[in-house]
Parts: sequence; structure tokens; C-alpha cells
Amino acid sequence: MSESPSLLLPLFPLPDTVLFPGMPLPLHIFEPRYRKMVEDTLTTRRSIGMTLLKPGWEEGYEGRPPVYPVGCFGAIAQHERLEDGRYNIVLRAQSRFRVLEEHEGEPYRLATVETLPDETGDAAALDGLRRRVLATIARAADGPKSLVLQGELPHELLVNALSQSLGLRPVEKQSLLDCDTLEARYARLIEILEFHILEGPAGRQHSIH
Repeated sequence: MSESPSLLLPLFPLPDTVLFPGMPLPLHIFEPRYRKMVEDTLTTRRSIGMTLLKPGWEEGYEGRPPVYPVGCFGAIAQHERLEDGRYNIVLRAQSRFRVLEEHEGEPYRLATVETLPDETGDAAALDGLRRRVLATIARAADGPKSLVLQGELPHELLVNALSQSLGLRPVEKQSLLDCDTLEARYARLIEILEFHILEGPAGRQHSIH
């Protein structure tokens, strides 16, 4: 097996956002260090690595609080620089990654990462898991407010759209991103949704747009 390629990426850690391959993510950039990150990124590879901050990040937010090692990087597909120097950008996610080492030298966080492919798996198994996950969503006690799916989406787009769009807890979304295969991500999503069904009316509301 060949080694996964490594990249040098700026990291943008957030406490409540998990990005999945193929998905868009709009972001408003206002902190000075991350404004510089966007400026630098626009002149280089245009990619930013999104990572989830681990619990307890509040005390060390201005520094380098711990992040989960698996993230997802995206290319800047759209950007708008506002008059005061803030940015509105849209990332288009490209691939998962694992943080190998962080580096000094910039006000924002830089890391060497290895890319992590999403293995597809058995087509028949994926078809069965698709049916199960959609049936589980339909059974949810609090139910989705809306479910909009355009035809038969490819499995990667469907499971990643569900994982990113459903109103799940950040740590639950992280556990989905950690899955190395689409089969495992489907199965983990079913587990999470069934847990929320057991929570009953007190469970969280799920919505896909």
C-alpha cells in the first residue's frame, strides 16, 4: 500500500463545525490571525483544513488548544473581502486528513497532514445501508423538518450531506468523519439516529435542507 500524500495546511479550528468531503461550508472570518490565513491562502494553494476543537478549548483559545486529529480540508471556492478586512468565504471540501505535526511561524495554526481517502466498499451493502439510514430518519420521533434529496445521489454525497446537515452534536459528527469507509459512516449514522430516537421528545431535532 502506498503512503498517503502529505500537505502543509493552515488549520482553522472551531468548536462546533465539522466539514465532510464534497460539501460546501460558508464561513465569516473576523479574527486578525484568520484574516491573514485567508489572505495567505488566496495566494497559495487556496485550501484550509477544518478541525474540531476538543472540549475545554475555551481557556486556551488564543493559543493552540487541542483539536481532534482527523479533519477535512477544502478549497476556497468563493471569497469576499469586506471594507474592514473581514472575509466571507465558501469552502468546497476535498478530502479528510490526519494532523501529523504542527508548526510555528504564523499567527494562525499550520500543520503537516496526511490525506485520508474514503474507501467505498461493497455496492450491495451500501445500497442496503442507504435504505436503512433513510428509514431511520423517517422513524425519528422528532422527525426531520424537511428532507430534500435530488434523485439517487451517489453514496458519498448522500452520507456526507446527511452527516454534515443533520442537527447532530459536534462530537457525533466528528465520530462520523473519523470513519474510514462509507459503509462505516452509514452504520455509525444509523447508530446515532437510533440513539436520538431512544431519547424521544427530549432528543435533538434533525433537519436537512
